[in-house]
Amino acid sequence: MSLFPHNDQQTSSGQQPGENAAQINSPGPRYSGLSGNEMYCVALIGYRPGNLTVGNSVFALGVVGGIASSVRTVVGGEIAQVTNMIAEGRRLSLDRFKKELSDSGAPSATGVTSELVFHPGNVEFLSVGSSLLQINSDNQNPNFISSSDGQELFCQVDAGYTPLDFVFGNVAYSIGAARNILGSFKEMVRGEVTQFSNVFNITRNLALERIIAEAKTKNANSVVGIRTTILPIGVNGVQEMVMIGTASYNPRIQSVADTVGGVITSDLTSEEMWNIAKIGYVPIKLVLGTSVFSLGIAGGIKASLRNLVKGEVTVLSELIYGAREQSLRNLRDQAQAIGADEVLGIKTYIYNLGNGVIEFLAIGTAVKRLEGISTYSSQLPPQAIIRDKNTFINVAETSYGINLETNKP
Repeated sequence: MSLFPHNDQQTSSGQQPGENAAQINSPGPRYSGLSGNEMYCVALIGYRPGNLTVGNSVFALGVVGGIASSVRTVVGGEIAQVTNMIAEGRRLSLDRFKKELSDSGAPSATGVTSELVFHPGNVEFLSVGSSLLQINSDNQNPNFISSSDGQELFCQVDAGYTPLDFVFGNVAYSIGAARNILGSFKEMVRGEVTQFSNVFNITRNLALERIIAEAKTKNANSVVGIRTTILPIGVNGVQEMVMIGTASYNPRIQSVADTVGGVITSDLTSEEMWNIAKIGYVPIKLVLGTSVFSLGIAGGIKASLRNLVKGEVTVLSELIYGAREQSLRNLRDQAQAIGADEVLGIKTYIYNLGNGVIEFLAIGTAVKRLEGISTYSSQLPPQAIIRDKNTFINVAETSYGINLETNKP
């Protein structure tokens, strides 16, 4: 049974969640990042809004750039020193977030972020979230920090996942290459560059391995609501791939978790995860596959394009189609190896690595049917699926008007 008494609060007398004024009165107003819909959803699981909480750390970009420039790496290879430095910045901001949360007397937080904000010559690691206070002090709800917003949190809890802590896994890598490697591309024929496909597959999966390892330290058997972001670090063609999610525990999925090393992973939305739980499915593993293809820029394609006025470039169509198919085959093989029934939510991306070389990336979540899986509620409340609307729009100062909760204008 879930520790959260979320459905018990909807009493037969018609009292709505959070209406017990004696329990929720506190001196002075609270300032929360929760929307009205989120407030309703967290009340269903026994919480009310606390204050907006922030933690940060600022690093000099020159330090990161100096490390990156001293490393000679092939396309797609990890730059471990940069990975570790970024991870340190993210952890410092999270530690300060947790201290501010603790100092405020709030036991839990939702919607926690781990963002990079670039200032002139510096990069700020920023963690922002909304603290939560328990409506009823007699409840034995666990304390937690979640990357999921209030609506997502309800969906996860109702599907049987008890949140434990915010977790992330990252990898910094080069999308460029040493001069001798770049030179070899000029002689490369069209088709997959197997050695670089292998390097990219290893590198991309490092972030997943690290978020799983961190979840294990929290005694979790699942990481749900994973969001994957690839962002430039701003120096020497270096990028970071970071996965952020909520380490959780669900006793009903332990048998499946044991088949994949103890922790299941999912990048399905929380609503999707609730839906598949309702019909008896559980996520097993976030799977991703990548393939690196050369377009053979010295093999006549580039020259032929100069003379092309209109019409399909069939050879390029075939190459890009081949890259896509190879990436999807990688997903299929991974899913088959862990006994999955389906791979859901597949998203595909294509990246230009320069010099006529492209990467095709496919990512999704492998799922499996499991006896005894369902949700606590028969259906989701509308407040859990209504998308909040942006009611403040400023297009005049987009370079300065940054929303600290989303790091977006």
